[in-house]
Amino acid sequence: MSRPPTFTPPPGTRAYQLATARGEFAVHDLAPRDAALKGTVMLLPGFTGSKEDFVALLAPIAAAGYRAVAVDGRGQYESEGPADDRSPYAQGELARDVLAQAAALGGRVQLLGHSLGGQIARAAVLLDPAPFASLTLMSSGPAQISPSQQERVKLLQDGLAVLDMAQVWEAMQSLEPPEEADTGDGNGALRARWLRHSPAQLAATGQQLRIEPDRVDELAALRLPVHVLSGAYDDTWPVPLLDAMAERLSARRTVVDGADHSPNTDRPEQTAQALIAFWDELA
Repeated sequence: MSRPPTFTPPPGTRAYQLATARGEFAVHDLAPRDAALKGTVMLLPGFTGSKEDFVALLAPIAAAGYRAVAVDGRGQYESEGPADDRSPYAQGELARDVLAQAAALGGRVQLLGHSLGGQIARAAVLLDPAPFASLTLMSSGPAQISPSQQERVKLLQDGLAVLDMAQVWEAMQSLEPPEEADTGDGNGALRARWLRHSPAQLAATGQQLRIEPDRVDELAALRLPVHVLSGAYDDTWPVPLLDAMAERLSARRTVVDGADHSPNTDRPEQTAQALIAFWDELA
């Protein structure tokens, strides 16, 4: 679970429901103030995450001249979604949501997806690459997650089948070391976010992570500029696997020292610098 340093976005950020042809989605939207607009960046969170996972990236991205828009996907935190119907969370449906979000923002967007968000972003690009100027896969691998993470997700799925969200949260917290306890913003922000996730969304997307096929060759055939960024350690997709994926994609490759699976929260300054450098080169 990503642990943002704060759930409070930087000054000037607009928090609202983005209206699209497929419904409304909660976003944090920060536009440049003192720099000429270079383009729009859309940021998709990972499994159990939310738009708040990108709070520390919004200000540097906007300062560099890009409109930064972080999105809660369907059934994530502040975006509504059914609690007991998995069908709206099929990967193809979530990919069409991303296409609708890009259309609502206008222009060709720089698309970034973290972890699960990267696989949903990839699915959207494969459906229709036209709305996108580039794709960044942040800590998001070529196929299914590692065997150890598959076991963890299966445990979560089993828990969701018999417990309510509050009970699952307490069970998860009992397994965490003390230093990983929920202290977000000092007011239980991580727990509050968890309770607003749709259990059907978690069950459906967790299954996707466990069985996702390798679609790297399909993505490479599009010849869309791709950036593969990760921390120096990752137990969800091992770093050598991400290195090999980047080679297959002829992609830019960035490894953020001192970061694990969530460089966006572990080392936001270095992560933002690497992202901006990639987008600036394309521009």
